[in-house]
Amino acid sequence: MERGAGIGSAYLDIEYEQAGARIVSAKEAWAAQLVVKVKEPLNSEYNYLQGQLLFTFLHLAGVEKELTYRLLESGTTAIAYETLENRQGDLPLLAPLSAIAGNMAALVGSYYLAKFNHGNGVQLGSVLGKRHGKVLVIGDGVVGFHAARALNSMGANVFQAGLTNSKVGLQKTGELKGIEYLYSEKKTIAKNCLDADLVIGAVLNKGAKAPYVVTEEMVKSMCKGAVVVDVSIDQGGCIETSRATTHDNPIYEQYGVIHYCVANMPGAYPRTATIALCSETLIYIQQLAETGVSAFHLQEISAKAINIYKSRITNKQVATSLNLLESYTPINEIWA
Repeated sequence: MERGAGIGSAYLDIEYEQAGARIVSAKEAWAAQLVVKVKEPLNSEYNYLQGQLLFTFLHLAGVEKELTYRLLESGTTAIAYETLENRQGDLPLLAPLSAIAGNMAALVGSYYLAKFNHGNGVQLGSVLGKRHGKVLVIGDGVVGFHAARALNSMGANVFQAGLTNSKVGLQKTGELKGIEYLYSEKKTIAKNCLDADLVIGAVLNKGAKAPYVVTEEMVKSMCKGAVVVDVSIDQGGCIETSRATTHDNPIYEQYGVIHYCVANMPGAYPRTATIALCSETLIYIQQLAETGVSAFHLQEISAKAINIYKSRITNKQVATSLNLLESYTPINEIWA
């Protein structure tokens, strides 16, 4: 365990020691055969890449190509939380943090609408039984569902756009009074952006860069003081005017619209994020520790989790997003 790694989540080194861990320097931790992180390697950690197994959130499609090049050059086997699928095609390691991000999108969106934040002054909530504020949530996955549910509970008028058919969408969200489900298409999103106080982008294209579903022209058409929250920013963003921000400097204004585009949103709630993520990752960590990368082959777990193996990109969506198809080889061909 790297010294001080748990402090941000209020876990002390001594607690890890009492649980049987050995506390070491960053260099020593990276020398392990299996390295488990939460976020992708930092620039300062690139020199530690030396052919080990790396299991973490990589988001290669949404970051600079330099990390991909360094992983390829080092021979590191890079396994991504965000592309690991179970037999049902779900993303079990993305789900817990997506849920936190969805809840958080509702909270921060509401906060930045306050007049003292230069928002339009609309409160998203029920006042004496009457709903106030309009929210457009684009995406009906885990992020979108949690955001819509939280905003509905607050008492906002919630419109959720997704790609499932209306019947399925209503089964997921329409049963909660106050949420109207829309089929996600350009004209529908453009129309609902016009009078939305808050727009939440929660679009996912597995392993690939998120598509722009809110164009620059749509942002220009929005009311002054409205807010957009782009939860898809880790995968490049789904709002054309988005650029990544940080928890220390979370917002900027463009065309009179406040943009919140913080990468790693769940990092704001590290204690909850740690507990939720570890409960889902532990079984896969144990499999990797016991049998190495073959765990994903032997257990028939989707090999899409393996983004880079033997100095080749093995996830086609990642290779396509980075325009590096010349470095792509299907994992089954390497295993064969």
